[in-house]
Amino acid sequence: MLKQLNQKAHVVGAKQTKRAVEGGNAQRVFLAEDADPRVTEPLEALCSGKDVPVTKVPSMKELGAACGISVGASVAALLRG
Repeated sequence: MLKQLNQKAHVVGAKQTKRAVEGGNAQRVFLAEDADPRVTEPLEALCSGKDVPVTKVPSMKELGAACGISVGASVAALLRG
């Protein structure tokens, strides 16, 4: 599932992911388990309310690498289409 992030359209970061979920453009959201809960918990609740599936990733480093960036990522979303 994580491999799709580097191959398909995606967004990285809490603000962009929130916009994608609210706009109905997020197909799936990925949350790093070692990220600050103040960042991930509101997004997880938003996804639950919008019926967007959430996948937990063990670390920010792993999520960042899956997104093709050299730093860790707390949140990312795979976009529709």
